[in-house]
Amino acid sequence: MTMEQTLTSQERLAELDLKQLRQLVGLVEYDAQGDPFPVTGWDAVVWSVGNATQAALYFQVVFGMELVAYSGPETGNRDHHAFVLRSGAIRFVIKGGVDPNSPLLDHHRRHGDGVIDIALEVPDVDKCVAHAREQGATVLEEPHDATDEHGTVRTAAIATYGETRHTLVDRSRYTGPYLPGYVARSSGYVKPGNEPKRLFQALDHVVGNVELGHMDEWVDFYNRVMGFTNMAEFIGDDIATEYSALMSKVVASGNHRVKFPLNEPAIAKKRSQIDEYLDFYRGPGAQHLALATNDIIRTVDVLRAKGVEFLATPESYYTDPELRARIGHVRVPIEELASRGILVDRDEDGYLLQIFTKPIGDRPTLFFEFIERHGSLGFGKGNFQALFEAIEREQAKRGNF
Repeated sequence: MTMEQTLTSQERLAELDLKQLRQLVGLVEYDAQGDPFPVTGWDAVVWSVGNATQAALYFQVVFGMELVAYSGPETGNRDHHAFVLRSGAIRFVIKGGVDPNSPLLDHHRRHGDGVIDIALEVPDVDKCVAHAREQGATVLEEPHDATDEHGTVRTAAIATYGETRHTLVDRSRYTGPYLPGYVARSSGYVKPGNEPKRLFQALDHVVGNVELGHMDEWVDFYNRVMGFTNMAEFIGDDIATEYSALMSKVVASGNHRVKFPLNEPAIAKKRSQIDEYLDFYRGPGAQHLALATNDIIRTVDVLRAKGVEFLATPESYYTDPELRARIGHVRVPIEELASRGILVDRDEDGYLLQIFTKPIGDRPTLFFEFIERHGSLGFGKGNFQALFEAIEREQAKRGNF
């Protein structure tokens, strides 16, 4: 299998290669021959927001994304605006209702700003849907073609936790900017000349929050329906403080390009971050997106200068002798990490640097993680305690703890 064949269309467009992806997202070798539900990689993260016009500009100005396509009343779509944004191999589609009867507005009223679709690029839509149906999955859209002057895209969709869906996309016969019904569109916004080309290059993982007692049900769904493997498990004292706790398991596609940690609350003295999310999102949904960067220092500096707020890490985290001994040498002096609140963790494969934003919308639901991997295939287990305590401090400020 050649490098060209194993890269997704978005990765080729971003001029990424396999070596970069192994560092960015922990890509591993994988033989797709026996996979009943082969997944090439991420296609798009589709959002429902209260004001797509403003949100699209926000992602450009603050997060450095590039506007590449659009659908709306001007293109014959009377229901909603949809702005397609790109950063490296990441594609966001930001949707907001125009017609007062749009289903997007009903969804937003219930859930607020959030992710409605985690679309995946697959080589064979029909094969995936046939297997999913055999395994009892709910097929929301049957396989079908959409065609315009740029070619043909074949898609289908299956249901997952809450009202989240996975659209399955085969764009091997398509050269357009996104999908039929969208037109190429650029922005009048001009990025300052001193900013990097992009602040993040790839999507590392998407975390889903589900109700108490349902985590194993959805782990089984990804195992059975989509052929994902179990990558990690965090239970008991792994993610707990004196007051609250959660349990988490991670499933991944064969090549580890697509990774889904799944969280559920655990019984404790107080309401955990998962309980808070489920209350305010009104059910299960995507909790956070982990965006891979090759220079987390620069990314954090640019974002903080633009007003992005990150969870605070106490100074004691960086002076803890056990931590200092465990992490060893990393590429950035510990003082520089401390001044920015960046966390560091090491496992048998290497280390990673990570930091988490506060919720980016009005409701305390979805947020971002920025991650820089150096060999580590993990998720920062050694940082769970510090992260959990930081989130509890924010919950307390909001009166939800």
